[in-house]
Amino acid sequence: MGGISVRAADPGDRAIVDALHERDWGGPYVIAHDTRYDLRTLPTLVAVDGAGAVVGALAHHRDDAGLEVVSLVAARPGGGAGTALLAAAAEIARAAGLGRLWLITSNDNLRALRFYQRRGLRLVGVDPGAVDRARRLKPEIPLTGEDGIPLHDELILELRTGP
Repeated sequence: MGGISVRAADPGDRAIVDALHERDWGGPYVIAHDTRYDLRTLPTLVAVDGAGAVVGALAHHRDDAGLEVVSLVAARPGGGAGTALLAAAAEIARAAGLGRLWLITSNDNLRALRFYQRRGLRLVGVDPGAVDRARRLKPEIPLTGEDGIPLHDELILELRTGP
């Protein structure tokens, strides 16, 4: 068995990708920077292990700001899927001539902040109250997040991918 490889998702991956989104996001909808995304409609990369099993997924879209990572989920944290997916997304941004890969995470997600910063992303902004606003579109977003931290704000991180 080899390591992790990344490829574009195909229709046969839908059930496992949907299950990962259900586990991490409570379904296919994500609210980020006041925008409601249906993850089923976005281009998606999957991480596949040496046995051919899907072990992670990254949904993204392109806009004037660059390539935005809307969702990054791994079947098992620490297994290399997230790192491989993020590297593949950065390469897509570079190949498309986009100047940056960017994403948001919530203020409570210390594990994600550590993960992204260790992979070269930098904190470039804070949107105070963004998660509070997101609850109007997705009321099931909890008031308290990881480690008992009140969940209020979005943190914007980016990786420069071009000049």
